[in-house]
Amino acid sequence: MGKQFRVLQVGCGGISNSWLTALTGREDVIIAGLVDLHKNHAQDKKDKFNLSCPIYTDFEVAIEEIKPDLVIDNTIPEIHHRVVTTALNAGCHVFGEKPLADSIEHALDMVKTSATTNKSYAVMQNRRFLKDIRSFQSIIANQQIGALGFLGASFYIEAHFGGFRDLMDSPLILDMAIHTFDQARFISGCDPVSVYCHEFNPPGSWYKGNASAVCIFEMTNDVVFEYNGSWCAKGSVTSWECDWRAMGSTGAAGWDGKSLPWYETNSDPNNRFPSDYDKHVVDIKSNAATGHAGCIEDMMNALIKGVPAQTDCKDNIKSLAMVMAAIKSSQEQRKVYLHELIDLS
Repeated sequence: MGKQFRVLQVGCGGISNSWLTALTGREDVIIAGLVDLHKNHAQDKKDKFNLSCPIYTDFEVAIEEIKPDLVIDNTIPEIHHRVVTTALNAGCHVFGEKPLADSIEHALDMVKTSATTNKSYAVMQNRRFLKDIRSFQSIIANQQIGALGFLGASFYIEAHFGGFRDLMDSPLILDMAIHTFDQARFISGCDPVSVYCHEFNPPGSWYKGNASAVCIFEMTNDVVFEYNGSWCAKGSVTSWECDWRAMGSTGAAGWDGKSLPWYETNSDPNNRFPSDYDKHVVDIKSNAATGHAGCIEDMMNALIKGVPAQTDCKDNIKSLAMVMAAIKSSQEQRKVYLHELIDLS
C-alpha cells in the first residue's frame, strides 16, 4: 500500500455523509479527526461510520494536534476562507464543498494561498461526474453536431426550503446557479467572457429576493450560453440537472437531466425546410463513480499523482466568477465582463 492520508473532517452536517461514505471506503485514507461547533453532530458521524478518532469543536486546535495531510471543508460559505487558508498555511491539502468562497476577494486570496503554499484546494462540483452529463459532453467534444455555437439551460423547480434561502437577495443565482454555470463550462469546454443578467421575482413567489433569472453569457470560441431559471416555478418543472439544448454547425443536441442525451442531424441537406432528422441516443458505458463519489475520486487521484484536480480552485474560480458577475450585472443593469472580476489569462 502507498501513502495513507490523514484526514480531518471539518463540518459534520448532512453533506458530510457523502464525503465520509466515499473516504471511509478507501484504504489510503484514515479519518484522523472530526470537527463541528456542535459536538453531538460530530459524535453522530463518529458513531455512524464506526470511527475511533477524536472530536473537536475548534478546527484550529484540531489541525495543530492532529497535523492532517488533508482537510475536508464542509462548513458554511462564510467561513470557507478562514478554514481553507488556515489549513493550507498549516501544510494541509484541502477539499471543500461548493462554492469556493463567499466573495471574489476571498476566492482570489484562497487561490493565491494554494499557489504560495504549493498545496491543493479542490472544490466539489458533483454534477460534472454524472454519467449522462459525460455522455452529453462527449457529443460536443467529438463535434457530432459540428462546431458549437449555442448552449442553453432551463432550470425550473418549485423549492420550498424555508430558512435562509427565503430571505436571500439572490437565492437562485447565489445558491444554485453555480452548479449550472460550472456544468456549462464542462459541457462546452469554454470559459466565460461577459454576462448580462436580469433577476426578478415573479407573482406568487414566496422568496423575499429574486428567485428567477435570465442570463446571457458570451463564452470563448464565440459560444453563447443562455440560462433561464426559477426556484418558484409552479408546474412544468425540470430536473435539478436542467434541461439542456446545444446547437452546432451541423446539428443539435439535448439532455433533459433525467434520460439519455441525444443529437440530431439533417437527413436531407437539400430540403429547405426539413422536418425529419436522424436522431442518435448517446450512452457512454462506464463503471466510474458518479456524483460526489466521482468528484472525490478525481480529487484523490490528482492528489496522489501530484497534478491539479479537474475542480482545482485555479479553474473553479471561473465558475464562481460567473455567479458574481451575473449578480453584478443584475444590480448595475449592464453587461459585465469577467475580466472586471478576475484575470482570465
